Amino acid sequence: MVDVIIIGAGPIGLACGIEAQKKSLSYIIIDKGCLVNSIYNYPLNMTFFSTSDKLEIGDVPFISHGAKPNRFEALEYYRRVASHYELNVKLYEKVNKIEKNAKGISVETDKDVYNGKSIVLSTGFYDFPYMMNVEGEGLAKVKHYYDEPHPYYKQNLIVVGAANSAVDVALETYRKGANVTMVVREKGILDSVKYWVKPDIENRIKEGSIKAYFESTITKIEEDKVHIQTPEGSITLDNDFVLAMTGYEPNFSLMESIGINFQDDEFHTPVYNQETNESNIEGVYLAGVVCGGLKTNKWFIENSRIHAKNIMNHITS
Repeated sequence: MVDVIIIGAGPIGLACGIEAQKKSLSYIIIDKGCLVNSIYNYPLNMTFFSTSDKLEIGDVPFISHGAKPNRFEALEYYRRVASHYELNVKLYEKVNKIEKNAKGISVETDKDVYNGKSIVLSTGFYDFPYMMNVEGEGLAKVKHYYDEPHPYYKQNLIVVGAANSAVDVALETYRKGANVTMVVREKGILDSVKYWVKPDIENRIKEGSIKAYFESTITKIEEDKVHIQTPEGSITLDNDFVLAMTGYEPNFSLMESIGINFQDDEFHTPVYNQETNESNIEGVYLAGVVCGGLKTNKWFIENSRIHAKNIMNHITS
C-alpha cells in the first residue's frame, strides 16, 4: 500500500508526485496513455498561450526558444522533469474501478490492482469530447481531435465550433489548401477567441474564403455529404471530413463512481475544499482542471500547480 495514488500523468499529476516525493510519501502515478498524454495529442504545431516559466513544475527551469513554448518543447520538458525526479509512473494502464474501503482506496486497472491511503484525481478533460449526437458521427471521417492540416489539402472540410480551437483549425487548414466551411451554433465567432486571431477569421469569412453558417447545426453525416439545419432551412453539402472542435469535459463518471458530490450549478462543479483540495470524500482529492467541472478554462497548468502543494500539505498534516 502506498500513501497516495495519483490518477493522471499530466503536468499537475506529475507535480503531485513531486510534492509527495518531497514530503517522503510513497506514491504511484497512473495514466491510461503516455506521459502528459493530453499535450501529446495537441496539434503538432501548437504553441502555448502561457510563457515557459508559467508551465514549470518541481523547480525545474523550462527554457524555450521563444517566449511561448510549443508542443515539442513541452514534451521534452516534462520528460526531463519525470526523469530528473525518477517519478514512479505506470503508463498505458486504464483505470477500470476505484473503491473506497476501510483500509483506504483500491484502484483496479486493466493490468493490476493498487491500494493507497489517499487518492488524487488529476485526469484533465481532453479525453472526453463533447459529442454532437447526430447520425453518422461515428464515421471514420468525423474527428474530435486535430493534428495537422496536410491530410485536408483539396478536401471539402467542415469545422464545427466557434472557439479558439475551431478558429485555429479553420484558418490553418484553409491556408494549406482545404475548402473550409464552418458550422456554428452561435450568432458569430466567440468573443473569447484570441484577439489577434479573431479579425483574421472574420475577414476570411467576410471575403468568402472560408464559408460559415451561423446559428446552424449538423443534423446528419454521410460518407460524402453533410446535412445542416440553418436559419434559412436545411441544406446539404458535399463533404470529405468533419472536424468537430466542440470542446471537452472531465471524466465525471469516474468522480461519481467514488461518491464525489457536485454543486447545483451550470458547470457541474465538483465539491471540494479550496484550501486542501479534498473532496467531500475523506482521502479523495481533486487537482487541476477537473476542479472546474464543465468550466474547463478556469484551471490550467499555471494556476493549478498550487493544488499539488495544497494536497500533500494536507495529507502530511
